Amino acid sequence: MNENDARRMTLADFGWTQFFKSAEAGPDFAGTIPVRVMAVHRDALEVAGPDFSGRIRQNLPQTDEEGRPTIGDWIAIDPQTKRIGALYPRKSLFKRRNAGKSNRLQLIAANVDTVFIVTSANQDFNVARLERYLALAHEAGVLPVVIITKADLSGDLAPYLDAVRAIRHDLLVEAVDSRNAQDMIRLAPWLENGQTVALMGSSGVGKSTIINSLLQSAVQETGAIREDDSRGRHTTSGRSLHRMQTGGWLIDTPGMREIQVVDVAGGIETVFDDVAALSVQCRFSNCSHTSEPGCAVQGAIAAGTLAPDRLERFQKLQREERRNTEMLYEAHARSREFGKLVKHVMAEKIKRTRDW
Repeated sequence: MNENDARRMTLADFGWTQFFKSAEAGPDFAGTIPVRVMAVHRDALEVAGPDFSGRIRQNLPQTDEEGRPTIGDWIAIDPQTKRIGALYPRKSLFKRRNAGKSNRLQLIAANVDTVFIVTSANQDFNVARLERYLALAHEAGVLPVVIITKADLSGDLAPYLDAVRAIRHDLLVEAVDSRNAQDMIRLAPWLENGQTVALMGSSGVGKSTIINSLLQSAVQETGAIREDDSRGRHTTSGRSLHRMQTGGWLIDTPGMREIQVVDVAGGIETVFDDVAALSVQCRFSNCSHTSEPGCAVQGAIAAGTLAPDRLERFQKLQREERRNTEMLYEAHARSREFGKLVKHVMAEKIKRTRDW
């Protein structure tokens, strides 16, 4: 977005609401102007607002990952120096454990109103993966809408629609041909002025095609899927925030086949609310739902009202979430103690220098 376009817009056009305005009573916001983060680089941010648009340095203290700006954030900057004075409170935040062996938190996007969870009507359709994205969305307090792409290539959409609704009966779901303008009109209620939508989904499900259709331009490359397993290769390398012609904002996220959930215990229970409700009816509060007498969960499985694989996915996701959360908090605690040690050593060194 160029600066002239930004100057013609209001803060509300950028997604500003009273939620953010109320934070400005704090001293850190005095004499600053609000801008929104459009893109994140290694040590710089692309920001935009009615009063300033451009690239600024990321100068906030390196405390923890959640204290760093991410795409969609609002930050307060000094209008003269362009230095960041403060990070506005977030109304929503998507995060995950960083892919690989690093015990670090990765921020995905902030201040999102709706998330389009994109999957496809082919072999890549995966209920367990959808449940992971839904846990992220519910924990963040963001409305999830499941988008099933490649609807024009499927002979029968019913199995895919039934599988999504079996996760939660009240889930919003749309099956679309991303290249059909009439199909894309059905997404309009979530794309209104100032609203922010994030797209999530693994590579090859058609996210880039949706982005290009919504923006009516070839912003993202599109790639063909492999015929043997219907999976695609990454065509998007970084997150970015785009303004749509409807006035809404679109956040793309790179294809994430590995989604390491963290700190989303509440979101998991929301996605698996049927299993969670049965659990409180078990005779023992620490029931493992295997062979204990009076287990309401096993009773539902025996009665045919709960599928065994749904319980398995619930427990697997719970175990992963607890493990990742514990690992992150332990790593954070070690980092904090190391920081204290460094400060103590430096203080002693300065003291000895002065005494000498």
